[in-house]
Amino acid sequence: MELTFNTPALLFPAISLLLLAYTNRFVAIANRVRNLHSEYLKVENKQTILQQIRSLRKRINLIKYMQGLGVFSFLCCVVSMYCIYNGWNAAAQVIFTISLLSLLTSLFLSLLEIIQSTYALELELGDIEELEKGNIFTDLWKRE
Repeated sequence: MELTFNTPALLFPAISLLLLAYTNRFVAIANRVRNLHSEYLKVENKQTILQQIRSLRKRINLIKYMQGLGVFSFLCCVVSMYCIYNGWNAAAQVIFTISLLSLLTSLFLSLLEIIQSTYALELELGDIEELEKGNIFTDLWKRE
């Protein structure tokens, strides 16, 4: 396969949009942490808040790695384009492959963060109602 300037350049807007989405998630979590911290100082029963804070800490770490891998993927695309410019096609292909693998790992971590955020929402809703343990099939066919 021949690698041209266009191939790594196609990832630029995608990676930029992913980094923007990751940053927005981080900002939302940071605001939630600040709110939970002030709640923690006021409330006597702190167990639920502590569970939420633990969950948010995991999510912050996941987002940190997601962002880092996204930036690394972006840098690899730039280096790959430089290699193409200089005619180092073998190096360009290897570096572009590393870029794609980095982007893939970042997306996988994003999936894990989404799963973790769902868990955090279940903790939040657990205070309001007693949730049944279910799965996708029981949720789809559940009748009220």
